[in-house]
Amino acid sequence: MLIISISDLDPVPVHMRTWGGLDYWAYWTSDMLAPPLASTVSSVMALGFTARETIPIVFFGFAICSVVITLTGKMGAQYSISFPVIVRSIFGMYGSYPAICIRAFVAAMWTAILCVQAGGFLQNCIEAIWPSFKRFPNHLSPDAGITSAGILCFFIYWGFQTLLALMPIQKLRILFLVKAVIVPPTFAALFLWGVIVTKGGGPLVTGHAKLTSSYMNTAFSALTGLNAIIGLFSSMAVNMPDFGRFSKNGLAGYHQFFALPVIGTLGALTPIFVTSAHSYIWGEFQWYMPAVIEDFDSRAAQFFTAFSFMLATIGNQIAAGTYPFGNDISGLCPKYINIFRATVIISVFCVVCTPWNIIKNAAGLLAFLSGYSCLMGPLAGVMVSDFYLIKRRKLDINELYKDHGIYHYSHGVNWRAYAAFGIGFCPLIPGFAKSIDNNLNVGGGWKVSDEKVPAMAGPADSA
Repeated sequence: MLIISISDLDPVPVHMRTWGGLDYWAYWTSDMLAPPLASTVSSVMALGFTARETIPIVFFGFAICSVVITLTGKMGAQYSISFPVIVRSIFGMYGSYPAICIRAFVAAMWTAILCVQAGGFLQNCIEAIWPSFKRFPNHLSPDAGITSAGILCFFIYWGFQTLLALMPIQKLRILFLVKAVIVPPTFAALFLWGVIVTKGGGPLVTGHAKLTSSYMNTAFSALTGLNAIIGLFSSMAVNMPDFGRFSKNGLAGYHQFFALPVIGTLGALTPIFVTSAHSYIWGEFQWYMPAVIEDFDSRAAQFFTAFSFMLATIGNQIAAGTYPFGNDISGLCPKYINIFRATVIISVFCVVCTPWNIIKNAAGLLAFLSGYSCLMGPLAGVMVSDFYLIKRRKLDINELYKDHGIYHYSHGVNWRAYAAFGIGFCPLIPGFAKSIDNNLNVGGGWKVSDEKVPAMAGPADSA
């Protein structure tokens, strides 16, 4: 009988289970306080909401995510195994492959996109030290989506980020702790700056909602915004076992549930007030943080803010991108691909996919990331239902590594799990398609206007 096992997929040995409650709060700080939060908050406010409506939407969206993330995290913590191994027990040894690919794709996309934003922060740092770098000659066409200086900073950051991502995740908990010490004060300082400059918040905070949905319906717009917030962490709802398996106490206690809504809601205040302050001073709403930092008058403020955000991006990329991708791909072909090799693969993908072209269409990007929860939600629902309700939290670890064990099901596929997944996903297909292409006629829809709050600008727009 063939045994499928490799060190990266094996249960974490006891001596490597070193993560406690503080480490997980530091991890969530690392994952939450980063540029994607600002982009997602902007997509909610682009519906016409002010901070008074946006903050409750953010809180309840993250609270919903936190329930599922806590449940899936405890799955990994109980048996110290990762997401690709757990899904074998649910979808079958071969049936797990599509589920793994669904999760790996969004991880690869986020990692590539964040490389461009982090390159913008690095450019801010360099320009703060050497202002002459602003005159770096551009030899690329306007249609390239990036400048020569931007692509240079992209490759410098990409090389540094790749070296860090190749380190074992258990050693990187120190990085998350460092980020948890440096980044929150930066967010707090920017929040206070925005409050002081705008004398209380400005139109984004004290104004009145002006809905931009074609239905002009508050409930519909609120649900749309809620879906955008859930979409930000829908992928983490699936692969939280990758981090839960390092828990030294089985993720004991309920502190895990509060981390996401508390940190996420407080963190969302910063981009709202900073954007409002930018509009108050420079006359335009700007959500793309490298562009905001570039307008700061103080070179010291430019450098330290950009450096902090670059550190935030590195932590976010590793936590939600490279490491989950490495776990996922190693589960597809464990004989030939381990986490190290998978990290090399995603690093190459970050270059060949030319992510600066992807983020030129901000509306399409945000629609895709929001709609992607239509896939991740049913996947997480099947995982939780199978583990807690059907299997009653009981798994045979040895059988998870056997090709024709009890989790082989029928020809390696558990058709019941896919039937449940289809029941959850198929009704959402029309809305998912329309979120990507608003011209499709699926019986109605909405279109976000960018007249009030642009979702985010591309790197070329900020140069």
